[in-house]
Amino acid sequence: MTRDPGDISVASGGLWSRDFSLFFAARGVARLGDMMAPVALATGLVLSGYGAGVVGAVLASMTACFAGFVIFGGVIADRVNNRVLMIGADLVRVVVQAVMAGLFYTGHIVVWQICLLSAVNGICAALFQPGLPTLIPRIAADVQGANGAIRTIESLMTMAGPAVAGALVGLTEPGGVFVAYAFTYLASAICLALLRLPAADRSVVAKESSFRSDLVQGWQEFRSRTWLWGVIVIWMVLMISSWGPMVPLIATEVVSEHGPGTLGLVNSAMGAGMVVGALVAMRVRPVRPLRAGSVALLLYWLQPASVALGLPVPLIAAGLAAAGAANAFWGVMWTTSILTQVPTGVRSRVHAYDVAGSVAMMPVGQALAGPASEIFGVREVLGFNAVMAMVVAVALLSVPAIRNLRKADGRGAPEAAPAAVGTGRRRW
Repeated sequence: MTRDPGDISVASGGLWSRDFSLFFAARGVARLGDMMAPVALATGLVLSGYGAGVVGAVLASMTACFAGFVIFGGVIADRVNNRVLMIGADLVRVVVQAVMAGLFYTGHIVVWQICLLSAVNGICAALFQPGLPTLIPRIAADVQGANGAIRTIESLMTMAGPAVAGALVGLTEPGGVFVAYAFTYLASAICLALLRLPAADRSVVAKESSFRSDLVQGWQEFRSRTWLWGVIVIWMVLMISSWGPMVPLIATEVVSEHGPGTLGLVNSAMGAGMVVGALVAMRVRPVRPLRAGSVALLLYWLQPASVALGLPVPLIAAGLAAAGAANAFWGVMWTTSILTQVPTGVRSRVHAYDVAGSVAMMPVGQALAGPASEIFGVREVLGFNAVMAMVVAVALLSVPAIRNLRKADGRGAPEAAPAAVGTGRRRW
């Protein structure tokens, strides 16, 4: 398969070109809003008398629609101008968040309406997400460096978002946070609209393939890579047994025990850890990136464990910071592997299958959070989440195709093994 001419970056311009700077800003401001919303949502629902079950159901409605539609979004992104698709998704989300703000401002909190708006938000995210893998290599020659930079700004916004949300909740109540959230999507759409990208060659896809055949081809490309589907299968276990239930349970437990301000504080600590992990990922270039990322994930269990053990707030913050660093490092290794190992023409579709599989079990875990916590207790479920997080990290390291995948050169070819030892850089 030939490379898409629109996939070639201007290497001589370095990483911080005009287009990459705009994309960097778009991802940063969107992440700021994404991290403000959960604090406002959890706080607003808890203060309205709802518990972990409702918070989990609202989150599950968004995640389920995202997982269900993202595969179709991947096919569409490979067939049309994906930037236009992404801008349209952002603009729809501006409207969704404005309506959400109105509901919280008026105190008209009807669970099915909140779930419906969250579902629409998930569908928009499903149309937006698959376009990211095709844009990054078109605006940056150093794919891992670009991923590290994007992960860094997203991590900074992960740290800032909850703190900003906490301040806004105090000043304006949860509705004000959703107003700000709407403006972040508007800013993202503007930045994406200002990108100057060469036209991608879509003629082959448009003339020779149908929507169904594109869908099938994406699946074939996905299943032909053991390291890819192997990670997704393991990740599905993580979603249902740890990550999914952990998010609403930590939010409700921290808000109930320490108040919404503390939830913002500990989430900001996690964001600080993510910054560290992303910066390390920009500097460290392991030969076997998924092995290095899996080793980092051995720290992820600290996030649910710190809350499950009822530790003081500073230690909870430290646990979330360590988990954030591990998650960010893994994220850069994983995304870079996909962008460099998968051919350009099917990248959006393969990425869509990756995303769909990664989050498919998350709404199940979120929906089970409430019933499980009522039967066993919140801290007991979080303790189980911690154990499963460790099991998943060990499972990733136990699969040869995952731990032995070598770094690629960006065209799907693994780099040759070094001829000599002693270069001063650690090889994983």
